[in-house]
Amino acid sequence: MTDKMHDEKHRANEETGFRIVDRRLFTAEGELRPEAVQQKQAEQAAATPAGRAEPESRPVAPPTVQEREPPRSSPSFQLLIDFLARNAAVLLGGYADPRTGQAIVDLDGARELLDMLDALREKTRGNLTAEEERLLADVLGSLKLSYVEVSQAASKAMKQKVRGQS
Repeated sequence: MTDKMHDEKHRANEETGFRIVDRRLFTAEGELRPEAVQQKQAEQAAATPAGRAEPESRPVAPPTVQEREPPRSSPSFQLLIDFLARNAAVLLGGYADPRTGQAIVDLDGARELLDMLDALREKTRGNLTAEEERLLADVLGSLKLSYVEVSQAASKAMKQKVRGQS
């Protein structure tokens, strides 16, 4: 940008009542801007209590497995499992439709929800608490057993229906 253009832009900014401030940390040459250094020093001085020297900064190693906090059980994770499990149970005929009184059976929909729970289990492996892992395993085991039972009953009913029509 030429000096003339810079002056015109500066004058236009003054006329409109706002100012443009370059807050980038580095110059076009890749050097740290002096303003950025001053701001960082001011922030450090404000963070350090008066009269105490700032401790020497040393690189900190990541915590070892023994030093890490054990994972905590998350209520939102439990709610997610509960949500998916209830919907799968509905699709497996576990609840009657309030309008008709008939059980809803949608094996394809139930299979999709079971696949979601399986994917969730696979993607969270090693990151769950023992309680969460147990919950997910119990829910999946129970739902898969129900799925097999309902699909076998549906298959049997279809075969009987076909025999009755022949």
